[in-house]
Amino acid sequence: MFAGDGVGDGLRDQWYVVADAADVATEPRAVTLLGARYVLWRTSGASGATAVVAAADRCPHRDGPLSGGEVTDGCIVCPYHGWTYGADGRCVLVPSAGPEAPVPSAARLALAAVRERYGLVWISPGEPAGEPPIIPQDGDPSYRRVTAGVELWRTSATRMTDNFCDVAHFPFVHAGTIGADTDPLVAGIEIEQLDDDFTGYRYVVDVRDERGEPVRQVMSTGFALPFTVRSNTTYETGPRTGHERVLLLCTTPVDDASSLFTFVVWRNHDHDLPAEELLAFDRAIGAEDKAMLEQIPGHLRLDPGATVDVRADRLSVRWRRMLSRLISPATDA
Repeated sequence: MFAGDGVGDGLRDQWYVVADAADVATEPRAVTLLGARYVLWRTSGASGATAVVAAADRCPHRDGPLSGGEVTDGCIVCPYHGWTYGADGRCVLVPSAGPEAPVPSAARLALAAVRERYGLVWISPGEPAGEPPIIPQDGDPSYRRVTAGVELWRTSATRMTDNFCDVAHFPFVHAGTIGADTDPLVAGIEIEQLDDDFTGYRYVVDVRDERGEPVRQVMSTGFALPFTVRSNTTYETGPRTGHERVLLLCTTPVDDASSLFTFVVWRNHDHDLPAEELLAFDRAIGAEDKAMLEQIPGHLRLDPGATVDVRADRLSVRWRRMLSRLISPATDA
């Protein structure tokens, strides 16, 4: 589904998080997306501002892995024969031919579109359909943004996104963090368009916070195709009453059996706490999800009837239907 030449434009034309922006610095960085290898490097313009470049991780000369090379003056140098490429993908130097020789016109890298947003590097390997999802709180100075860094999970992106759309697993998978006292009954779910980017539903849940205190949370959970989930929380009780927390969960298919995962948190409270302390509770929740999902082989099938669904699964059912249409536009599923 997510590897090889069979990946269709519906998936290739989307945006995926492939790295923490802070991890793309002075050396090339290799990433794999939808079964294909890419190299990231950072270059600088005349104004001194830096930008990330993404390209297929192969030199057109003899397929040398560019990620094994180096970056010199903003250009990436192939470790095999030293062919050098600028930020626009054009070859600017063929050492064996000498500086006066013309560079072959075909010596050009296959670039991917790049965006740096929310402290993350997003790439689209095809023709981008729109932009990465917008988080309005990111432009509000009353909110603090904290990015968690990128992890590799040994599970499919479909399993992860289905899990992040779901609250029914809270009392069971998250018994050690938020869910020990959570009512397993899930109230009726009404799917709506939450905003321009996210489709989801609103609900109220009683959980325990990182201090073990009971808290009532007014929440919304929604997805943006293909594999991004956002959860907005307003605290109705407890020491943070009236404050808001936004959690962005980003899943990127490396291949059919593994995925990249990161999350970003925005909060308009607790600004004085160290970043790692702010992330610790969400990391613990994520570790519980990871431990469960890595036990389940294969990707989650999208075709109707592949799973048994109940009303608590309505958001996942909607996401799977829309993802199926994205992958295969003629599908009526």
